[in-house]
Amino acid sequence: MGPFTGTALLAFTGTVLLVLLAASVPVAATLAWLGLILQWAQMGSEARLHLAFGEIIWQNAVEYVLVAIPLFIMLGEILLRAGIAERMYTAMVQWLSWLPGGTMHSNIGSCAIFAASSGSSVATAATVGTVAYPEISRRGYNEPLFLGTLAAGGTLGILIPPSINLIIYGLLTDTSVPRLYLAGFIPGFVLASLFMVTVVIFVLWRPNWGGSKVETSWDGRVRTLPHLLPPLGIFVVVVGSIYAGWATPTEAASVGVVASLLLAASFRALNINMLREVFEGTLKTTAMIMLIIFAALFLNFVLGMVGMTAQLVGFIENLGMSPMQTLWVFIVFYIVVGCFMETLSMLITTTPLIVPILVAMGFDPVWLGILVTLLLETALITPPVGVNLYIVHGIRTGGGSMNDVIVGAAPFVVTMFVMIAILVYFPSLALFLPTLVMG
Repeated sequence: MGPFTGTALLAFTGTVLLVLLAASVPVAATLAWLGLILQWAQMGSEARLHLAFGEIIWQNAVEYVLVAIPLFIMLGEILLRAGIAERMYTAMVQWLSWLPGGTMHSNIGSCAIFAASSGSSVATAATVGTVAYPEISRRGYNEPLFLGTLAAGGTLGILIPPSINLIIYGLLTDTSVPRLYLAGFIPGFVLASLFMVTVVIFVLWRPNWGGSKVETSWDGRVRTLPHLLPPLGIFVVVVGSIYAGWATPTEAASVGVVASLLLAASFRALNINMLREVFEGTLKTTAMIMLIIFAALFLNFVLGMVGMTAQLVGFIENLGMSPMQTLWVFIVFYIVVGCFMETLSMLITTTPLIVPILVAMGFDPVWLGILVTLLLETALITPPVGVNLYIVHGIRTGGGSMNDVIVGAAPFVVTMFVMIAILVYFPSLALFLPTLVMG
């Protein structure tokens, strides 16, 4: 078999990927097999398949920044097992479920608050989803839309600080992580509000999708206010330690774990059984994420080796368009690639190539960091490789098709597109806080 070039290479890669996914091969195995097949197709007998795969895993397994991933996942597990996440969700039900759509707004609000204490979208979706899922049968919600709020709300974990992805973006582009964190606040909460508006629109269109009414009262709201303090306290500890200069972003994740353990102890929930469940949950989720990341990094290595990434970027550079036109081409590029690639590996692969081009055209690197993160959020809920879709599907106890989650998340993908357009034409949305606080 001779090597492919140009569009033939892209077509071959897309075909193999779709065939493997259609055959129900797990995502991590799909990405790894695609890399192996592509490497063999391009290099034939010269391909050192096993050596390349092993080297990629080893080189990336020892990356210091990746330590933050299991730490943030553990933080979420502790908050879940200690009952803190459930208390937080109960409070959000009192404060938000009077809106059309009931506890679907609590899903989004809880994800926004939990995102402010956990840097992981996966941890956010898994934790809030586990607490919220019983509400579907209890109140008769439209299941796809309800699951869509969990998948979409979970994406806020990589935008609202602290964020693993913003840390990695800062390292890759030599951009200030504190500035990136400040830039993520307003867009994050604006996006959460747009998600809630999306729910209201659909429930007004189909009232029976909104389930039975949730009884709330001001007395109940006031009584549940203390339940919102622990996750906000974690946020202050994690982000505060970074701005105080006491910890790096990765070290701040470990500080958050310690603080969450102290909270669990204060709630008398810290015991051997609880810790065993925390460790088991952390290991399972971390193993799944790391398998996808390592397989995707190997695929990205192969794509770079055969020249696909360079061909795509070179093609865009040679189009001779204005900076704004070029930006939109890159946005479309991210949206398309995000359908087929895990977000963290996409960030690691594309950022060093694309961001310098856009910065040279006059775009602010901090603003670009938030825009890239929004595009990665979109990738989290676009099939066939949207990680949050698989996470939310995995928490379902009553069975059902993966298509339910995909259909339910589709309206929020459109909402993401709206948010991306808002950020493009109103960059001050991201740059206001960094300029105000840090000059």
